[in-house]
Amino acid sequence: MDSTQPRATRRSFLQAATAGAGLGVLAHTVGANAAAEERPAADQASRLPREVWVASITQDGMHTANYEQMIRAMLARMESVVPFQPDIVCLPEVFPFVNLDTDRPPLEEVAEEPIGAICSPFAEFARKNRCYVVCSTYTKEAGRFYNSAVFIGRDGKLVGEYRKMHPTVGEMDRGIEPGALDPPVFDTDFGKVGAQICFDIEWYDGWENLRKKGVEIVFWPSAFGGGAMVNTKAWQNHYCVVSSTRKGTTKICDINGEAVAKTGHFANFVCAPINLEKVFLHTWPFCRRFPEIHAKYGPKIRIQTFHEEEWSILESRSPDVKIADVMKEFELMTRDEHIEEADEAQRARRS
Repeated sequence: MDSTQPRATRRSFLQAATAGAGLGVLAHTVGANAAAEERPAADQASRLPREVWVASITQDGMHTANYEQMIRAMLARMESVVPFQPDIVCLPEVFPFVNLDTDRPPLEEVAEEPIGAICSPFAEFARKNRCYVVCSTYTKEAGRFYNSAVFIGRDGKLVGEYRKMHPTVGEMDRGIEPGALDPPVFDTDFGKVGAQICFDIEWYDGWENLRKKGVEIVFWPSAFGGGAMVNTKAWQNHYCVVSSTRKGTTKICDINGEAVAKTGHFANFVCAPINLEKVFLHTWPFCRRFPEIHAKYGPKIRIQTFHEEEWSILESRSPDVKIADVMKEFELMTRDEHIEEADEAQRARRS
């Protein structure tokens, strides 16, 4: 061993990791020096048609003197995900105004009509790196204040705003108003997305309404990790859920509720691909057609079955195969369609 080389220690390793290594997903990186404007054509071609690279940042361990410094610190941490060339980046709940050495600034001072001074640096990040950004901040309209998730497009322009439906009593005492009970849906170039924020996870209405509207990814900026509740919202609603937290675990959950990637002691961000060309089924009776699907499509269709729950997920692994076509060809129903069919039959007999 060369004695002139510095000795690697646990402390130096952790410092390097905190500086920007998403260790759980390094196998997926496209190179630390690759600029977003220089994405190799081969990399684009290797993606599945509905493969979405999702990034999410945790605020854990970040403390600054004021919110201006917190904005700069978050932008610096976001640079860690740039080599992955994400399609969308999610940030924690009202992150500019927490973990500060001073009190939170008054709402009147920092709440904005997006895109304002707080969101502008993140809009520039989105434009520069050609990705969407979910920026959680305080917004205002007609003298009322909201805890919001502001969706910014790849061009740095406003896509839309979700306002927290279920703020805490403490938030409302500070002047935060509840948002509308019908959460908006935002169309992106990869699919429909929506949001819930922190305390919203204790209710069912917003999550269910988003499912009924066909949302495929729900972003959940939060003050806390949420634990198994985050995974549960994903499998209950058959969409992906992406958390971004001030403390605890930040993670990406697939439609089966399993975490695709999550932060921890050695990683302060996640960035991983999600394939949206998939569908959630009740296994019986549709499993009777699975052998035919295997025989025709082989590895072009992946069928994952959870035997005790009797869930199955059909996923296209080929750009030539659309799940909607397979569903129609083999007379399959989504789990929601299957349950609705049973509901209708039950209502008819009750009447």
